[in-house]
Amino acid sequence: MLDVIYMKYIVVPHADLDIENESKKTMKKIHPIKSTLTAACFAIIAICLNSVVEAAPPAKNEVQLLVKPKVSMQEAALHALVSAQGGREQNRLAALDVRVIRVPAHASAKLMTALRRHKDIEYAEPDHLAKAVLSANDPNYTGGGQWSLAKIEAPAAWDTTVGASSVIVAVIDSGVSASHPDLSGKVLPGYDFFNGDADATDDNGHGTAVAGITAAATNNAIGMAGVSWNSMILPVKALGADGSGSYSAMANGITWATDKGARIINLSLGGTSSSRALQDAVNYAWRRNVILVAAAGNNGNSTLFYPAACNNVVAVSATDSADMRPTWSNFGSYVDVSAPGVGILTLSGASSYANWNGTSFSSPVASGVVALMTAANPSLSNVGVVDALLKNSDDIGSAGYDVYYGNGRVNARRAVAAVANVVPSDSTPPSVAFSSPANGAVVAGTVNVSVSSADNVGVTKVELYIGGILYGQSNTATATFSWDTTSYLDGSQTLEARAYDAANNVASRTITVNLKNASVADTIAPLAAITSPSNDTKLKGKIVKVNVTASDNVGVTKVELYIDGRLFGTSASATTSFSWNIGRVTAGAHTLQVYAFDAAGNIGSSNPVTVYK
Repeated sequence: MLDVIYMKYIVVPHADLDIENESKKTMKKIHPIKSTLTAACFAIIAICLNSVVEAAPPAKNEVQLLVKPKVSMQEAALHALVSAQGGREQNRLAALDVRVIRVPAHASAKLMTALRRHKDIEYAEPDHLAKAVLSANDPNYTGGGQWSLAKIEAPAAWDTTVGASSVIVAVIDSGVSASHPDLSGKVLPGYDFFNGDADATDDNGHGTAVAGITAAATNNAIGMAGVSWNSMILPVKALGADGSGSYSAMANGITWATDKGARIINLSLGGTSSSRALQDAVNYAWRRNVILVAAAGNNGNSTLFYPAACNNVVAVSATDSADMRPTWSNFGSYVDVSAPGVGILTLSGASSYANWNGTSFSSPVASGVVALMTAANPSLSNVGVVDALLKNSDDIGSAGYDVYYGNGRVNARRAVAAVANVVPSDSTPPSVAFSSPANGAVVAGTVNVSVSSADNVGVTKVELYIGGILYGQSNTATATFSWDTTSYLDGSQTLEARAYDAANNVASRTITVNLKNASVADTIAPLAAITSPSNDTKLKGKIVKVNVTASDNVGVTKVELYIDGRLFGTSASATTSFSWNIGRVTAGAHTLQVYAFDAAGNIGSSNPVTVYK
C-alpha cells in the first residue's frame, strides 16, 4: 500500500486521522480595525568630514553594500568583480574611499563572499539602514494575541532584520490561499503535485495557516504578524482536501522547491514510515544549501516521524506559553529544537484567523526564525545556520539536550545576533580532477571527459569548460561529459573542470589535450585489466566486486565485463566496478575478462582471470 501522509494539527488520539475531529480550532473572525496614526517625521543626518552623500534608496529587488578596496586594488579589477554579479558602483564616501555598491538581491550573497575573500578588498559589509525600533502594528500582535512572538523574542530580532524578499520559504502542504489579505503580494507562483497542475491553492486550510505563521504580511495594520515579515512564500501542494497525500508528492515538492530557489522548506506533514526516496529528496535539497524544517508529530510518543526524522532535517517539537511540552507532542532523539505550538493565532480560510495547536505550527515558527537568520547573513551555509539555531535556543526542560525539547526552544533574537556578522565557517574548497583524458593526451572523434570531485561538506555542482567556454555542468560530484572534438580545430585545446560547494568555495583543474581528427588515424587499442579479484581467487560472500581499469592513447569510450563468455555489464568510465551476485552461480571455475573500446573502434582486452566458487 502507498504510505499516506497525515497533516498534524492538535491532539491526535487515534491512528486514523480525521480532520473534523483532529483540529479543535477556536475560530475568531477578525476585521481590519480603523486607526488614526499620528504622522511622525524622522530626520536622518549623514555627516561626513567634508560632504553629505545623498542617494535614492535601492529598489526593492536590490541590495546595497559598502566596499573598501585596498590601495593595491585596480579599478578595472574591482569593476569586473562587481559587474560580474550584475552590480554597479552607485556612490562613494570619498573621505573613506568606500564604494556604495548596488547589486541584485539574488546575487548579493555570491558577491559578498567574493569580495570578502579577495586579497585586495579590506572589507565588504551590508549598507544597513538607520531606522526606528520596529514593532508590528497588526491588531492581533499589538493586542497580545500572538504570545509566541514575545516568547521567542522576535521583536528584538526585528531590530536587526525583518527578513528579506530574496529569502524564499517553500511551504509543502495543502497549498496556500494567496488571496488572504494577510498574504497579499507574498505568495509566488507554486505547483500542485497532488493534482499535477500549476494551481497550488489551498483547499484544506492547513497550508495557509502554516504560511501565515512564517511570513504573513506584517506592519500593515491588519490581522497578524509573521515571524519573517519580508520573506516570500513558495506554495507547494502535496496534500489533498482531506489532508493526506503520497510520499512521492512530498519528495517531488522538495526537489521542485529547491530548483525554484527556496532557501527554506517547511514540512508540517509526515508519516511514520521511513523512505529512501524521501531521504534522497532531502539530500538533494541539503546539498544545494537549503534548510529543511519539519514538524516532529502529534502522536504523543517517540515513534520516528518522517521527514522530521530524516537526516539533514530540523525536527521541531511543541511548547506552550509556559515552555512546557503538551502531551500530544512527539519526543525522541530525532527532535532538534522546540517552538511554540499551542494556541497559535494564524490565518484561516479566505480572510479569517484562528488559534491552532500542533507541531505543524511549531515548525513554521522555527522556519520563520531561520528566514530571519538567512536574511541577516545570506552568505552563511545551511550547516552554519542550523548550527547557530541549535546553539542559540533557550535551554528548557532538563539541562542540555533532551528528547522533549531537543537543544531548546528557539530564540529569534539570539539566533539572529549569532549570525549577523559571521563570515561562513566553511572556507575549504573542493578538490577536483580529470579521470580522463590524461593531460597531454592526443584525442579525436567523440571523447568521454570524466571529472571527479570531493568536498568536506558536499559538492553542489561540477562544470566543464573547453577553451574557456562553459561546455556542460552536473549536480553530481562525479560526471562524464561526451565531447565531439570534430567541431573544434585540430591542435592544442584547454579543458578546465570546476567544482563548487554550498558555501560558494570553488576549485579548478586545467589540462591540455591535442586534437588530431584530420591527420593520423588512431590504430592503437586500449589497455584493459581486472584489478580484483585476482587469478585463482576463491570467492566468498554473496556479492563480489569486480574492479576493472582501462587506458588509451586517445580516450576510453566504454568497458565491457564478460563472465564465462557472456556480457555481464557495460560502463562509460575507464575505471569502474561491477557488483556480481554469486548467490545462484554454480560451484567451480568461472572466467572473467574485460574489453575496452576507444572512439576509433579499437578494442583491447584484459588477460582472463579464473576464479572459483
